Amino acid sequence: MGPLHGIRVVELPNIGPVQFAGMVLSDLGADVLRLDRADEVRAGGGPTTMTSPFAVLDRGRRSAGVDLRHPRGAETVLRLVEAADVLVEGFRPGVAERLGVGPEPCLERNPRLVYGRMTGWGQDGPLAADPGHDVNYIALAGVLHHIGPAGGPPVPPVNLVGDFGGGGCSSPSGSSPPSSSGPRRVGARSSTPRWSTARPSS
Repeated sequence: MGPLHGIRVVELPNIGPVQFAGMVLSDLGADVLRLDRADEVRAGGGPTTMTSPFAVLDRGRRSAGVDLRHPRGAETVLRLVEAADVLVEGFRPGVAERLGVGPEPCLERNPRLVYGRMTGWGQDGPLAADPGHDVNYIALAGVLHHIGPAGGPPVPPVNLVGDFGGGGCSSPSGSSPPSSSGPRRVGARSSTPRWSTARPSS
């Protein structure tokens, strides 16, 4: 048992840091249901197999397949949201809305839901629609300059600083209710741009 025992989470794991966030929430005691892509589950591939590079992130939670491009797929997610405390997703801005699982329909079904989003550059702003990668965030934030030998070129640290250290570690704290017995935040929305979490504090 952990501090989030009794908290129910629906995870839409389209990017690795969201899977990491789901794993952390599970490690803290939450009951996390990960909704993988139905075609990958049927084929025996995707993040549910030990051959996946993200297999290490799969521990501690149940998995089911859902096809969000099918109208019944969105309805399945919304029905699960009715009994959930938290939903976490990492789609590009506008994609969750287009698929029918954005904040509005989810909060309509469950006004107590904490809706957590993880994006590269945030939901709005000049870079929101641009693709983003860990090395972009940490370079623009100035962190990359400090990684590598003195006087030498920077060494990109795979995707551990901006993606996992920034978004993956920050999202669970912004997405989780205070405790299973504590007060609920009504209709809370948490958005974690990996760019902003990579910036050094002033």
